[in-house]
Amino acid sequence: MLKPVTFTPIGVVRTPFPDRVSAPRQPHAAAGAEGTIELVPGRGLEHALCDIEGWDYLWVVFWFHLNEGWRPKVLPPRSAGKRRGVLSTRSPHRPNPIGLSVVKLLGVDGLSLRVGGVDMIDGTPVLDLKPYVPYADAYPHARTGWVAPLAPGEAPADPEPGFEVVWAERAAEQAAWLLSAHGVALRERVDQVLALGPQPHPYRRIRPDGDAMRLAVTSWRVRFRADGRRIEVLSVATGYREKELWSGEGPELAAHRSFVEKFGRG
Repeated sequence: MLKPVTFTPIGVVRTPFPDRVSAPRQPHAAAGAEGTIELVPGRGLEHALCDIEGWDYLWVVFWFHLNEGWRPKVLPPRSAGKRRGVLSTRSPHRPNPIGLSVVKLLGVDGLSLRVGGVDMIDGTPVLDLKPYVPYADAYPHARTGWVAPLAPGEAPADPEPGFEVVWAERAAEQAAWLLSAHGVALRERVDQVLALGPQPHPYRRIRPDGDAMRLAVTSWRVRFRADGRRIEVLSVATGYREKELWSGEGPELAAHRSFVEKFGRG
C-alpha cells in the first residue's frame, strides 16, 4: 500500500490570468505573457536561488489548485473530437493535479523571479523549480503520439500552425472601447483562444450561434465565423441576462451596463 505524499508549496505564481478560460493551454501559446514567481520567505530559499541567473529557462512544477477530482479520459483541444487517456495528454485533470511548464527567466530580485511565457492561473502554488538543460531536456526527433505521428528521421512541427484571427470593424471598436474605458483586455484573450481553432469545445466554451459561433470569455460573449484557417470576430456582447445586468453593483457590472448603453446587447 502506497503512503500518501504531502507537499508544501515554496511559492506562488502571479500572472495576468484570473481563471482557466483566460489562461493559455501551453507555454508556447503564452509567449508574450509575463508573470512573477514569488517564493516564501523564512525557508532559506534565497540561498537555494544562488546561480539561477545563469539559466535562460526554468521548469516550474506546480499544483492545479482549482481542480476537483480527475478524469481517466479527456478531450484535448487538438484531438479532433476524440477523447484520449489523460496520461497521454497534458490535461490538468490528472490523478494527482501536478503541472509542469517551462518559462523564460527574465530576472531575479531577492525571492521574486520575473518570468515570461507563463501559462498558469494567477495564484498557482509552486512546488519546485528546476533549470531547463537543452542537451538533457530536448529530444527533437522524439515521437509525438496521437498529436502528430512522425516519419523516420522527420523533425516534429506543430501539427496545427494556428488560425488567423481577424476582427471586423465593429468588434475591434467594441474591444478597444472596453480596454480604454474599463481596462478589459478582451482582444488578447480572444486571439489566444481562437488561434487554437473554432471547433465547439467545452474546455474553450465555444458553442454554435445561428449561422456563426459564440465564444464565452469570462462574462463576455464573442460572436465569430470561420472560413478555412481564417477566423473573423464579428461582435462582442455582454453575457449577463437583463435582470442580472441591472440588479447588482460593482465594477464588473458597471462595465457591462455602460457597454450595453453604448453598443446595445449585441
